[in-house]
Amino acid sequence: MSIVITTVNVNGIRAAVRQRNERNAGMLRWLSEAPSDVIVLQEIRASHKQAHEALAPVLEGGWHLTMTESSVKGHAGVGVLSRIEPAAVRTGFGSAEFDDLGRYVEADFGAPGIDGVGELTVGALYLPKGAADTPPDAAKFEEKKRFLDEFGAYLAGLIDPDGRVQDGGARDRGVVVGGDWNIAPAEADIKNWKGNLTSPGFLPHERAWVAGLLASGWSDVVRDLHPEGPGPYSWWSWRGKAFDNDAGWRIDYQLANAPMAAAARSAVVDRADAYDLRWSDHAPVTVTFG
Repeated sequence: MSIVITTVNVNGIRAAVRQRNERNAGMLRWLSEAPSDVIVLQEIRASHKQAHEALAPVLEGGWHLTMTESSVKGHAGVGVLSRIEPAAVRTGFGSAEFDDLGRYVEADFGAPGIDGVGELTVGALYLPKGAADTPPDAAKFEEKKRFLDEFGAYLAGLIDPDGRVQDGGARDRGVVVGGDWNIAPAEADIKNWKGNLTSPGFLPHERAWVAGLLASGWSDVVRDLHPEGPGPYSWWSWRGKAFDNDAGWRIDYQLANAPMAAAARSAVVDRADAYDLRWSDHAPVTVTFG
């Protein structure tokens, strides 16, 4: 048995599903061919009603959508799209500041049939981009630091030092948190790392935060399966020749606790074959477990 989990920032679900040209039918065609059992979505940027309308063809075909929208219209929004209806859903991570901004939701599923793994929890994260600690964007810098502090504490409470869940239940519960982390963890995760040493997403304290998560028992399963850099990148700017030159960032990834990390078998970035075939500035990142 196996379970396939994908994370993708859709850059606006209504735009993602729209046919862009004769060769690019948008996200719905990709969904019709994707092997995924669970897809975590970021930057839905739509209300529940609008998102369900955009995804109506796949929802009518049996998929289930759990999501949380942002209180700021047209901003953020995350969701879990799954072939099996979740047994339970939790929105946010107990933050008075961030829980209504559409940045985290998690869903519980039954045992995926993988040796050593009991029930499964999958989280969808859209971490703030932040900014450099200089005017006029210093407020965004501080906001991201507060998010890292609060969400880091939440993740620390989710697993113990051995990477096992601390929920008072089965200690072999699998946990995967996928999303747009908006942090490239290391030099191998960004094409032009030397030119981005002072850029948000590659600042020392951000990379140290990710390193701390990995030291605490979480595993970056995409990097574990692709230990040699550079990449695989998952985001390329729409501007210039970034995509054509593969001048990207690896900011979309999946962190897993010990039972799921041990079951990770393959990881693929579904990079479009050409610039005009893209339906988002991010590419889906898919991991097969089991």
